[in-house]
Amino acid sequence: MALHTVTRNNDPIFGSESIHNVAAATMLPQHEQSPSVIYQMIRDELYLDGNARQNLATFCQTWEEDEVHKLMDLSIDKNMIDKDEYPQSAAIEGRCVHMLANLWYAPDSTTTVGTSTTGSSEACMLGGLAALWRWFEKRREQGLSLDKPNMVCGPVQVCWEKFARYWGVELRQMEMSENHYCLTAEDMLSMVDENTIMVVPTFGQTFTGLYETVKPLADALDVYQRDTGISIDIHVDGASGAMLAPFCATEIDPWDFRLERVKSISTSGHKFGLSPVGVGWVIWRSKEDLPEGLVFHVNYLGGDMPTFALNFSRPAGQIIAQYYNFLRLGYEGYQRIHSASYDVCEYLVQQLNKFELFEFLFDGNREKGIPAIAWRLKPGVKTDFTLYDVADRLRTRGWLVPAYSLPGNAEHIVVQRILAKQGLTIDLANLLIEDFKRSIEFLEKNGSTNCTAEDTRSFDHSGH
Repeated sequence: MALHTVTRNNDPIFGSESIHNVAAATMLPQHEQSPSVIYQMIRDELYLDGNARQNLATFCQTWEEDEVHKLMDLSIDKNMIDKDEYPQSAAIEGRCVHMLANLWYAPDSTTTVGTSTTGSSEACMLGGLAALWRWFEKRREQGLSLDKPNMVCGPVQVCWEKFARYWGVELRQMEMSENHYCLTAEDMLSMVDENTIMVVPTFGQTFTGLYETVKPLADALDVYQRDTGISIDIHVDGASGAMLAPFCATEIDPWDFRLERVKSISTSGHKFGLSPVGVGWVIWRSKEDLPEGLVFHVNYLGGDMPTFALNFSRPAGQIIAQYYNFLRLGYEGYQRIHSASYDVCEYLVQQLNKFELFEFLFDGNREKGIPAIAWRLKPGVKTDFTLYDVADRLRTRGWLVPAYSLPGNAEHIVVQRILAKQGLTIDLANLLIEDFKRSIEFLEKNGSTNCTAEDTRSFDHSGH
């Protein structure tokens, strides 16, 4: 009688023996396991993450076209640093640089230098390093000390705090206070001196969404140079605004390379550049504004490759997706998508005002900031709950609408903020307002749950 061995290759996933293994492993398993089972186990765990489309705290994109997913799949094994092996990806990166340089009015966008990065934080670091080295070169030529460089800014994202600490630069930061949320020329002039390597306006502030206007700062620095002989450069942190203002705020004062004092601009491709998470950009006004000493040349990947980045190996897919969006949408498409986001902001403000509870620090005005709204409880309004409680209740329906305190001398002000991005429609906004109603009715009936920022675990993408 023949012996037969039964090989079970077609077990149902939830009937297999290995499905009962613990996916939350902290040690490498001894044996191989079925790819379909492991995929299902990890996929099941990921259901416990929040729904990205309901994350109204993040600045990052949470929706992409199917074609972007396909291009990301095609590019999953492409290493952006290996420009000799992947010359077409390198060419695509260069085209994006020149498109952005043109969008931001570089004097000669065909020769302007720039680079992709893993996000706007790295882009800020590179812009800051270039400013630091330009200051070093200038001081050496003048025979002056290289000690105690400083940078001047308003309330900034944590990447600038990292830059200052990592490279030994003093961070001179304007302190927020009641009704004083952005860097002004007066603030700036009280902090700059001969050791200032750059002034950094945030063109789309993390905490409120407001633009810090650049031209008044540049004009004040022109007068300062005439009076003192000290010339100070500007780096525009346009993580959000640099991909919004060219399309939706064309009438505002120049903030870009039309101002000669602006030497570099950084932005985030995965925010309002509409690309998947993992791409940023930094562009310099001219080749001369990027010190050659910061550029490294490597040949061990084949051919001579100049590189200026904090990372080395990094994925090319997000850059290719950025190029897809540039070609697919063009000026008109970006304007249409971003305008729709501003429309949603306007609608949300109208609806939230009906509660007669909130005072808006920023109402999403497209001439003054990004498509975001930020509000506090009206001073004098008596409630038995806080905005932390509101944020906590909204979480029960999947919405992440962060509550947080402002920095500096405005720590007593607790705000909530919504980022309106591609994918947040009026229909979804109506569902959100209904959940606001339910949350407020619950809190009015039951009172505060004494929530704090830690309890709500709100993440406002400022790193704080």
